[in-house]
Amino acid sequence: MKAIQITNPYEIRIIEKEPPVPGENEALLQVLYCGVCGADVASYTGNQPFTTYPRIPGHEFSAKIVSVPGNGKGLKAGDTVTCNPYFNCGVCYACRRGLVNACHDNRTMGVQRDGSFQEYIAMPVERLIPGKGLSAKELALIEPFSISAHALSRAAVNPGDNLLIMGAGPIGLFALMKAKAMGARVAVADLLDNRLALAKSYGADLTINNKTDDLHEKCRAFTNGCGFDVCVEACGAPETFLACINEAAHGANVILIGNGKRETSFVHSVLLKKELNVFGSRNAFTKDFETLIDLVAAGGADVLGMVSGVYPAAKAAEAFEALAHNDGTLAKLLISFSEEDA
Repeated sequence: MKAIQITNPYEIRIIEKEPPVPGENEALLQVLYCGVCGADVASYTGNQPFTTYPRIPGHEFSAKIVSVPGNGKGLKAGDTVTCNPYFNCGVCYACRRGLVNACHDNRTMGVQRDGSFQEYIAMPVERLIPGKGLSAKELALIEPFSISAHALSRAAVNPGDNLLIMGAGPIGLFALMKAKAMGARVAVADLLDNRLALAKSYGADLTINNKTDDLHEKCRAFTNGCGFDVCVEACGAPETFLACINEAAHGANVILIGNGKRETSFVHSVLLKKELNVFGSRNAFTKDFETLIDLVAAGGADVLGMVSGVYPAAKAAEAFEALAHNDGTLAKLLISFSEEDA
């Protein structure tokens, strides 16, 4: 079978390898679509500290079951599914307390272990999540959606709350989608007008360009001078983290999704003065996937609008190059292992 492998930074090739042989309690899956995650792009550009080479990327995917052992989920050959791609050890302190998403030895597909950018994969049945009638393309978008939805589950978000999202990349846009479904009034800030246009199309009540707009004044006007009830940091930059603290209301919740790579310096007394609640967020739970599949199936979120393009597997390198030089016009790109997009 064919697989897409990153051999070194900026080097992608199509390799031939033997199909997997499912182990006990594992299903054999035929991969249909894979989303290209920011982590995959970071592996491609050499900026992913957890990646070793060569590596098969990918953890946002949909697949068709080829074979599956008897199971309590009612899954059978021919069903379309997605999967929870965060492998946990099961024995560390976090796992023993049910925090499997924050396992001390987390092994995410495509990062610390080979991922889904291949024609067939074997997965533990417990990690399979029924598609409930969603299309294969929709199911490939559930994992990145779950990252944002899990983050918003870390703190209370109530109907009518004023919510700020710093960053309008895919994770920020998915956070916007979920926040609107929860009834929040949402402002989105970014440096790129193209990304802000996407945010506006997804229902942002206010968009702010950090380069050309006065962020603080726009935020004060939007919240009648009160500040935001919830601030979501979706960039991983010191500047956007500090902006969240500055624009948060007293007693507000600040949620961090962006994976920061630089140190942040600030006087922490502002956290005390405002009595802020600061929440980190990592990965997601299977229940997050299931909740979002139900939401999309019920028409509560249009995830397909996030797709900026579909590339056949043979042209995967072009997709990675496009995202490595994204000017903000691209949201999600999918890689197809399906003949209909070949």
